Amino acid sequence: QVQLVEAGGGLMQAGGSLRLSCAASGGTFSSYAMGWFRQAPGKERELVASIRWSDGSTYYTDPVKGRFTITRDNAKNTVYLQMNSLKPEDTAVYYCAADQTPGSRWFYGYGMDYWGKGTLVTISS
Repeated sequence: QVQLVEAGGGLMQAGGSLRLSCAASGGTFSSYAMGWFRQAPGKERELVASIRWSDGSTYYTDPVKGRFTITRDNAKNTVYLQMNSLKPEDTAVYYCAADQTPGSRWFYGYGMDYWGKGTLVTISS
């Protein structure tokens, strides 16, 4: 059974940085695509960034492009989201997700099979 456990959320001032981690277990992740999503209060969940485990290809949505970086550590089966220049509008619960059989549009995050429970990020102004 695939399990995803997020960590690293917390309270930060605007302009600061946080690094989220997603520890994955119970699967062979070398063929997966992984994504970070977020859901702000009163809003729908949205994709933040995605990565294809096999070759490290990445995709970022416009609100975070240039500020966030998604990486993976093969040895640790862990995906990271480095978040810099944080803004109050980045406040949300951040979720890690895994796509077991990524297709040609893996980067859009439509086919996620597994989800973590989320970690709260709060950015104060």
